[in-house]
Amino acid sequence: MRLKGALGAAAAYVRSAPGTYVWLLILFVTTVALHHMSPEFEQNFLRRRSTNIHELSSNPLRAFITSAMWTAGGRWLPYAVLYTVFHAQAERWLGTVRWLAVCAAAHVLATLVSEGALLRAIHDGLAPFSAVNRLDIGVSYALAGVIGVLTYRIAVPWRYAYLAAVLLVFAIPLAASPTFTDFGHFIAVLIGLACCPLTRGRGKPWNPKETLAALRS
Repeated sequence: MRLKGALGAAAAYVRSAPGTYVWLLILFVTTVALHHMSPEFEQNFLRRRSTNIHELSSNPLRAFITSAMWTAGGRWLPYAVLYTVFHAQAERWLGTVRWLAVCAAAHVLATLVSEGALLRAIHDGLAPFSAVNRLDIGVSYALAGVIGVLTYRIAVPWRYAYLAAVLLVFAIPLAASPTFTDFGHFIAVLIGLACCPLTRGRGKPWNPKETLAALRS
């Protein structure tokens, strides 16, 4: 009975965030496909589905969509955990349409800003011209944006501690050994924070203190 109840609760949780788990299913299928490719073929295959400067200039819509369907590194389980912790919570709270709006804004705008910065670096001679074809795929910008918008899900004063932790996590790589991807992640978090209007009318913020009190009683 306990196992049946746990499975029922898990199924209900998945149904409450359909967009998250459909996306995660797509990532599972594409990750399995990557494991059947040779390393050389995989690099060329993914590069054609990247949001790099070359692909954005030739077919931007396709680049934005296909880059969000693949992951670098061939690991799926970490994404399953991160999607459950962040994306599912955001979708359950905001609703599927608003959650998708945050994901799209972070994915598209952070990509444009980071690739625009790279293009400027190429023009200034600070990056090689070959960087226009660099491998740039994945779902991390959308994830960073969702992590940012979840700041408003938490009640004050806990909200400030969460925000400080998020900014620290994304600022450390940017300060230590910055890459254009690190820059894009930080921009994506800021875009998520800018999505505050989408959070209005979505219910009372979560108070960790109330949750702990309920668990103790």
